Amino acid sequence: MTATKIKTSVRTKLTGESESHSRTLLRSRDLIDISDEPEARGGSNEGFAPTEMALASLLACSNVISHKIAAKNNIDIQHIDFEIDAEFNRLGVTLQDEIDVPFPEILLTIKLKTSASEQELDILKQDLPRFCPVAKVFSQSGSKITTKWLVNQA
Repeated sequence: MTATKIKTSVRTKLTGESESHSRTLLRSRDLIDISDEPEARGGSNEGFAPTEMALASLLACSNVISHKIAAKNNIDIQHIDFEIDAEFNRLGVTLQDEIDVPFPEILLTIKLKTSASEQELDILKQDLPRFCPVAKVFSQSGSKITTKWLVNQA
């Protein structure tokens, strides 16, 4: 039996169609999504704002990578939830000033129900920021990501 070779580099393609000044129809693979601004900023509030989508990507990536790390290391994850509380410097999006680090501080709270040992939890805690590509994008752009783990031992 021949082992399947995993591609180490792939191209990702997305398209965006401007439906208004604030609403963008997004397509990737066979999926469609919407980005929009809240009504207070002239949008129709039908989707996440682009900055919210960026932070949502960090949550989603943290979920996927946590589960991959757990599977690789036989770490029990019974349930896991994520929450972000981020400081957002809006001077750039309001066109007042160029901002190098729009999200200077991001607090990522991870609520985990598990029977994992402390050693197993250490693997999960150390490997998540190492392997989550979205966390890498934020941290390498200057954002300080602080991860708070709330572990409920089952």
